[in-house]
Amino acid sequence: MGKTMSEKILARAAGLDEVKAGDIVWVNVDVAMMDDILGPRVQIAEKMKQLQASVWNPDKVVIISDHYTPPATIQQADIVKFTRDWAKEYGIKYYYEFLGPCHQVMMEKGHIVPGAVVMGTDSHTCMGGAVGAFSTGVGSTEMLGILATGKTWLRVPETIQAVWTGILLNGVMAKDISLRTIKEIGHAGATYKAVEYVGETIRNLSIDERLCITNMAVEMGAKAGLMEPDETVQAYYDAHDIDCVVKPLSSDEDAMFCQTYLFDAEKLTPQVACPHEVDNVSDVTDVGKQKIQQAYLGSCTGGRYHDLAVAAQILKGKKISRNLRMLVSPASQHIWKQAERDGLLAILAEAGATILAPTCGACLGVHSGILGEGEYCISSTNRNFLGRMGSKKSGVFLASPATVAASAITGYITDPRVFL
Repeated sequence: MGKTMSEKILARAAGLDEVKAGDIVWVNVDVAMMDDILGPRVQIAEKMKQLQASVWNPDKVVIISDHYTPPATIQQADIVKFTRDWAKEYGIKYYYEFLGPCHQVMMEKGHIVPGAVVMGTDSHTCMGGAVGAFSTGVGSTEMLGILATGKTWLRVPETIQAVWTGILLNGVMAKDISLRTIKEIGHAGATYKAVEYVGETIRNLSIDERLCITNMAVEMGAKAGLMEPDETVQAYYDAHDIDCVVKPLSSDEDAMFCQTYLFDAEKLTPQVACPHEVDNVSDVTDVGKQKIQQAYLGSCTGGRYHDLAVAAQILKGKKISRNLRMLVSPASQHIWKQAERDGLLAILAEAGATILAPTCGACLGVHSGILGEGEYCISSTNRNFLGRMGSKKSGVFLASPATVAASAITGYITDPRVFL
């Protein structure tokens, strides 16, 4: 019987000839990542001292402050300072504040490569699967063990295969693929499974678009989201001066999948996830003219260069509605600079958008764009849970950057294809 990508990666990490879905294995972790919100301040710092433990390999640990940057309260500032000081104490690589959400920084700095096992204290660590890594989120207790030993145990997941064929039509983006997949599988339909995205649609996507899809695999409960590394991945590493030679990695033709879903990209229309579940998804044309008070373009899901470029294409020469505010947070400082250099940020600002620092703040409702009671936001982020971006009496609609930009113009949820 052939092997899935997850089985191949975890067998290598466990030092075994082969593993199969359902096996419990101890694996060597290639990279451990912590952010500020679930970093050393939560259990880890005190327990490390109590155990008199040292970090197993500081060169394989990365700490990134992103959720509480720029700090909006004294408490947030203290947490960021503690995170920075703790990283220095243990000789761990620390990326200074304002570089952007951790998952994007991990990619740009070359910490995630095909075939690697990556563990991070953030559920959207699964984004790294876009380049063929088994990348997944863990809690603080699990991270404590990883820091001390360099190992963790995993149950080898079953794999769901999501096959996408055809070419995306104008006005339809990777976010629409992600939402449509989640609608079909359900918010818990892939719990502790891997979701492998394959097909010509996926192969034709840029890395920016692929990262959006695997980022949201966890919204189906998935342990990991995976895509085959290919020449597009190699081109990404080359463009970022990352020393990585991409080797073929894919599931065998006779690999065992627990489920296979077939999707036709040419039938896909812009999708919207309505409050308060990510799988509460409808075609944009079925949502109606829902009024919004905020349009948010950004985060590790929807703030990459391609996302900003599509939004700028729609907003160029236009103005956002007077009845809302539009906030733009590029996914990293690197992307911010690219977009500034190419005039994208100027186009967005001239349309009336406010350009923010690269940050996670608005996505989880801790600063830089909190919603008040009765307000609705259309967002390119990854979650729309009750109270996610502020008041529990507000609501978040998830959509592609194109749909966010189009809706910012009209003041209500709008099909982006009318502007393209």
